[in-house]
Amino acid sequence: MNKKNKKLEGELIFGVHPLLECLRARRRKVISIYTTKPTPKSFALIEREMPKYKIPIQYVSRDILQKMAGSTDHQGIVSWVRTFPFRKKVFDSQKQKFIVMLDGIQDPRNVGAIIRSAYCAGAQGVVLCKKGASPLSAVALKASAGLAEHMEILLAPSSEWAAQTLKEAGYNLYMAVFNGKSAIKVEYKEPLCLVIGNEAIGVTKGIMRMGTNVTLPQRSDGISYNASVAAGILLFHIGVQSGRI
Repeated sequence: MNKKNKKLEGELIFGVHPLLECLRARRRKVISIYTTKPTPKSFALIEREMPKYKIPIQYVSRDILQKMAGSTDHQGIVSWVRTFPFRKKVFDSQKQKFIVMLDGIQDPRNVGAIIRSAYCAGAQGVVLCKKGASPLSAVALKASAGLAEHMEILLAPSSEWAAQTLKEAGYNLYMAVFNGKSAIKVEYKEPLCLVIGNEAIGVTKGIMRMGTNVTLPQRSDGISYNASVAAGILLFHIGVQSGRI
């Protein structure tokens, strides 16, 4: 691939916060910005974070932005940025002592919401599993309010590989499941990884034996928290217990 083509490698993101946090994080280059004329009121926030290098800005209609984003939730801003800089090495249990693993989460909004909660609760990394899960798409980035731009994210081939590798690296795994120990009575020992399972079937059965199964109390059987809500509650609880928040 020649240098000219390499400059075009990237992906679309949309919304105010994904672009804003991308600019603030300075981990990947913003190649171009598409917006309306007049610009949205929130564009002033983006202009304050603009880097020294000039970013081409193209003014298009909202219909064009909708087609580009594949969504009406673009807030008048679509951007072409370099591809996300996924972590290439497994997390170091002595440096990143609090991480979260998403085991087969299929809704990109849940993916983004969990990453957002992880950042807010003081988690130092996220593991996404390719097999049977949503990728870190523009929708997921939007749902994370752009905070994924500040997180170290490892893309694992499968949950089985991730769980085994993290165990070998020294992590204590805590699986969010039904019929486990009360999540509010468990003492979470670092280095730790909280595992959030698939919205329909939960944590992969093959990895449940590798850690401690924890369950959020609820008012009755036959109901459950949304995956991202459960993750948020657990992350907050662990963050408070560990003194990270």
